[in-house]
Formats: sequence, C-alpha cells, structure tokens
Amino acid sequence: MKKLSIGTALTLAFAASAAFADNEDKFRIRLIGYEEVPVVSTAASGRFKAEISRDEQFIDYKLSYSGLQGTVTQSHIHLGQRSVNGGISIWLCQTAGTPAPASVAALTPFCPQSGTVTGTVSAANVLGPGGAQQVAPGELAEVIAAIRAGVAYANVHTSLSAGGEIRGQLGGGDNHHDHDD
Repeated sequence: MKKLSIGTALTLAFAASAAFADNEDKFRIRLIGYEEVPVVSTAASGRFKAEISRDEQFIDYKLSYSGLQGTVTQSHIHLGQRSVNGGISIWLCQTAGTPAPASVAALTPFCPQSGTVTGTVSAANVLGPGGAQQVAPGELAEVIAAIRAGVAYANVHTSLSAGGEIRGQLGGGDNHHDHDD
C-alpha cells in the first residue's frame, strides 16, 4: 500500500474543501406566492440564482420572474427564516416609483415588469437590517452567514402585494439548493 505524503494529503484535502465550498456557495431557488407571509395566491413565478465569490467579497446574482399580477415595485434579499418576514438587507432591483435608498440607489439596477435582472453585490450594498436583527450596513459576511444558514430569502414586491408577491428561501441545504449551476 502506498502512503501519501503530508503535502499530497494536504493538497487533496484543500482541493476537496474548495470544491465543496464552491458547491455550497451556488444557489438556485424558485420564487412563488405560497412562500410569502402571508401566502399570496398568484400565477407568478421566478428564479433566483446567486454565487458567493471565493473570497466572500461579492455575490453575483440573476433574478428572473414573470406573470406578476401587480406592477413590480422592488426586489430584495431579506433576513428571515421560512414563514417569517425579515428586514431588508440587499436591494436586488428598484423602480422609479420605489427607488432604493440613496446610499445604494446608484448600485441597484432597475426592475423590469417581467424578465431578468442581474447584478453583483458587495459590502457597499448591505443596508442591514439593523435594529433587533443586529446586522449593520456593510456587513456582507453576516448576510452570507444568514444565506448559508437558510435564514435569508429573496422576493419581488408588487403594487398588489406590497409585502411581496413571490418569494424563495435561500441556502441552508434545503431542496432549492442546486449544485449543478
């Protein structure tokens, strides 16, 4: 039986952990009305894909949705476990009628009524949510930890469903987690 050198073993261990980390940091979720709190009866649906960079300084995302019953007003990542509403952490898109806060408006793309919006967020995009949730502006590491723990969600808000018309829970190893994208 051949023995692995310590260097070879460490290289293999690092490669395995890097591959595992890559898989843990790619998410693809469905957004539907039944995930909202309270539940929204809508034919609308969406997809949210996100990838956390290796250095954890950025999150690249792609948000697609269609069939919304109301006029799109905004979209976010919120901190909150399944079946609970949480505070806004990151704006994914804004509209002229519902602009993002001044501190992140220039960093936030505009929402289409139906279609796809893409972007990259960094610590500069993180608003908090502060207060009782104790995440300060700029704390991207806290948002990433919440995503990995399954206590963050993405949603799209509309004029008919101001609290959100479609939603999907991020991370936490649930069945929305996709290792193939």
